Amino acid sequence: MKELKILVVNNYGQFCHLIHRAVRDLDVDTKIIPNTMPIEDILAEEPDGLILSGGPEMDRAGLCFDYVREIDLPILGICLGHQAIALEYGGHVHAGSKGGYAEIEIEVLEEDDILRGLGPRTTVWASHADEVAILPEGFAHLARSEVCEIEAMRHPTKPIYGVQWHPEVSHTEKGEELFINFLEVCEQY
Repeated sequence: MKELKILVVNNYGQFCHLIHRAVRDLDVDTKIIPNTMPIEDILAEEPDGLILSGGPEMDRAGLCFDYVREIDLPILGICLGHQAIALEYGGHVHAGSKGGYAEIEIEVLEEDDILRGLGPRTTVWASHADEVAILPEGFAHLARSEVCEIEAMRHPTKPIYGVQWHPEVSHTEKGEELFINFLEVCEQY
């Protein structure tokens, strides 16, 4: 794998440092940045991809909406990052029927770039306090669960992906594989 640089956008989630560590442990140059960093400063870092972390509330998502609209790089949104992508592209987010952080079995509907090797089912840890309720138009529906219909999605033409669950936590099966798949997307972009 070529030398990659991944920026982890901090949305004040409790696991942001675990995303950083998971990527760093794959021997990839990574750095946590504030979600208020101007786009030109992000591009000056010459990253190969961005990961939008989870976070407590959409009001604290900073410039994430601008990032997913204006930055032409692979982007992986996790939890709140996933929801921000959906909102920016016309989807809808609502409060989940099952809040709280818990073990969930995911059904992989399409083993695309980032979910390759994860199906047909895998166990993950996720919070469903908020979740994507309506998929943005044209987006591919990649995974679902019994508690949330849109657990993962992909932009129709750009390398932009979202997952509701937390691949960075040790209890999530195949979380490392998801990060490796995303890094391969970044390498090939």
